[in-house]
Amino acid sequence: MPRFGRAVPLVLSIALLAPAAACSAGATRISTPAPATTTGTDVPAPAAYWREDATIAPAPELGRFNELLADLAERLKPALVHVRVRRAPTARDQDEDETPGTPRRSSGSGFLIAPDGLMVTNAHVVEGSDWMQVRLADGRRFPGKVVGLDGRVDLALVRIEGASGLPTLSLGDSNRLRVGEFVLALGHPFGLEQSVSFGIVSRKGAPLTVAAPGFDFIQTDAAVNPGNSGGPLVNMAGQVVGVNSMAARNGSIGFAIPVNLVKMLVPQLATKGRVEWGWLGVSIAEVTDEDLERLKIREPKGVLVRGVMPGEPAEQGGLRAEDVIIAVDGVSLATPRDLQRVISATPVGKKVRVVVLRGGEKTDLEVTIGVYREPTAQSGSR
Repeated sequence: MPRFGRAVPLVLSIALLAPAAACSAGATRISTPAPATTTGTDVPAPAAYWREDATIAPAPELGRFNELLADLAERLKPALVHVRVRRAPTARDQDEDETPGTPRRSSGSGFLIAPDGLMVTNAHVVEGSDWMQVRLADGRRFPGKVVGLDGRVDLALVRIEGASGLPTLSLGDSNRLRVGEFVLALGHPFGLEQSVSFGIVSRKGAPLTVAAPGFDFIQTDAAVNPGNSGGPLVNMAGQVVGVNSMAARNGSIGFAIPVNLVKMLVPQLATKGRVEWGWLGVSIAEVTDEDLERLKIREPKGVLVRGVMPGEPAEQGGLRAEDVIIAVDGVSLATPRDLQRVISATPVGKKVRVVVLRGGEKTDLEVTIGVYREPTAQSGSR
C-alpha cells in the first residue's frame, strides 16, 4: 500500500504535463511579456510599446532610387563649404544697433571648382567684408579672399588661401536642363551644416527681382533658405547646374544662377575682378498690337526703341526712337529680354550688325558695343 500511494501522484503529474508538451511540439509559440519580477534570477521582459518587422521593405525601384539619392548627396558634400564673413558697421547699423561700432557678421554657402581653392558663391554673401573664413566639410578652416564679384548676377569668385588638393564639383550644362527634372540644393541654411534638399526644376525664366541682364534663372521647389545662398544646385548626374541665389519671401520657390552663365563670367572675374557687360544705351519696350499701325509693321515682334541716350553707342551707330530692332549679328529678337541677353553677352568694343524696321522698311546699322556702367540713369536701358 505505501508503494501505491507514492505512484499515484507521479502518474497524475505525467498525465497533466503531456498535453502541454504536445501543444508545444505541434504549433508556433506566441509569447507575451511576462510581469517584471524582482526575485530570483529572472530577467524582466520589455513592455511591448511598438511593433517592429524587419521583413518590410520599399518596392525595389523606390529602394534603389532612395539608395542612389543618398549616395549622390554623400558624394557631393566634400566640395561644399561654409562661408563666414565680417563687415564694418555702417551709419545705418549704428542707428539700429544698441552697441554702435559692433561689426556685422553673416554666413552663406559655396562650392569648390578648382583643387587649389577657387570657389564660387554669391556676391551678396561676401560683398563689403573685411574678414572671411571658409570652413571645409572636414572641419578645416581657412581664410578666404574675394577674387572678383558681379552684383548684376549676384556671383562672386573666392580663393581659399593656404589650401591645395581639395575636392571639387563638376559643372554641367544648364541649357539642357528641363522643367520637371530632379535636383538637389546643397548649403548651410540657418547655420546648419551640410544640408541637402530635394525637388524639381519648376521653371526657367526671370527671377522675382530682375537683376541679371536678360538671362533665364532656374526656378526650383527644392528648399533654398537663408544661408543656402551660394551653394550648388545639382542634377541627378552630380553636376552643378546652378548657384542658389534667392528665394521667394514665403520660401516656397527658390532661384539659381544657371551654370552656363557662371562659366561665361568666371574667366572675367578671375582675370579682371569684375564683369564688363555689353551696352547700347537705349530704353526699350515690347511691341504691342496697338503699335503696329503707327510703326507700319505687320506683327508684334522685335524690340521697340523708346529712346536713345545722347553720346551712347546706339546714338553713335544711328539708332533712333521708334526703331524696331529685329536682329543683332544674325540673332533674331522677339522680346526685350532677347536683346538684353544678346547685348550683355557681346564683348565690349565689338562691332555688331543691327537690323531695324524704320517706318516699315528694313535698315542695317553698325554699332560698336559699349561697356555697362552702374547705376543706369534710366530703368530698362540696354
